[in-house]
Amino acid sequence: MPKVDEIQKAEKISSLQGELTQLIAAVRTESDEKKKRKMIVKIGEYNRRIDKLKSGRLLSRETKRDIVAYSFIAPNFIGFCVFTLIPIVFAFALAFLEWDGSNPIKWAGLDNFARLGNDIFFKAALKNTIIYCIGTVPLTMVASLALAIVLNQKVVGRGIFRTLSFFPYVASLVAITAVWKMLFHPSKGPINNILYTVFHVAQEDLPQWFSGGLVLLSMILFSVWKYMGYYMVIYLAGLQGISSELYEAASLDGANTWQKFRYITWPQLSSTTFFVVVMLTINCFKVYDIAIMLAGGGSGELTTSATVLVYYIYQKAFIDWDLGYSSAVAMVLFVMVLLVTIIQFRGQARKERA
Repeated sequence: MPKVDEIQKAEKISSLQGELTQLIAAVRTESDEKKKRKMIVKIGEYNRRIDKLKSGRLLSRETKRDIVAYSFIAPNFIGFCVFTLIPIVFAFALAFLEWDGSNPIKWAGLDNFARLGNDIFFKAALKNTIIYCIGTVPLTMVASLALAIVLNQKVVGRGIFRTLSFFPYVASLVAITAVWKMLFHPSKGPINNILYTVFHVAQEDLPQWFSGGLVLLSMILFSVWKYMGYYMVIYLAGLQGISSELYEAASLDGANTWQKFRYITWPQLSSTTFFVVVMLTINCFKVYDIAIMLAGGGSGELTTSATVLVYYIYQKAFIDWDLGYSSAVAMVLFVMVLLVTIIQFRGQARKERA
């Protein structure tokens, strides 16, 4: 029997080698690139099968390498599935269910989404989030780009100023919000004190920075100050990638500073600006900690004028225990971010094609 097996094995190898030879000859004469790529893939498969038959191994070398590679990936992938992927899928499913975390789950269909239209708190949170995004994204982009252009020049103490600009981003949020609340305190803060003593604003007319209509303005200004250092570093990397020869050629043609920025700096930074806008937009839609720290007060609860979508999701889920409805709000937030990102990607692709 072993001899018969060896003869069958040799015949199989000979047959595969014959087919492989024909396939190699066909690849050399094939003009269609797609068909050629498919043939090359088949050649690799034939070589693996022949090698497996000759060696008698159950697993080929490539299969063993794949197993080793996947074994390194597996712990992280399992963690991602357990702690991220499965909760995301469950959250999507929960949007169509009714559940308070203790009683049995009930099917709700589209009822959770129908409630959104009559929920004044959801509308307020949605409006506040959109206003915050519209205010924060362009201001942060302009401030970080201006800072990057200034600190890209050969100025005295450039390294110190770069460090100071980046410091708010890495500093503790609790510490810097405490400082901001002291600076803008309605009665004891130096900002209102300057308005009162220098500009003679009446005591009753002094702004209440962390309540009413000014709370969103305070959040926007704080966000710009905190994050412009991070995006400044990204813009600095983009500026240092621009060839100095372009500026030299523009100078020879008599271009002024504004013309250099308009026709060289800004076009060369288009991909960097696209990245900054996308990241800023996503981060603004996810804002939560800044709102809590600045406008939460001692209780950590936000008023209608400061409520943002992520806080409202938390409130409905873990205070009211309306998990189905909170998941519906989360789905609305997800769709908003997805649509804005898709629009930005398509706009960038259209610009690059032009």
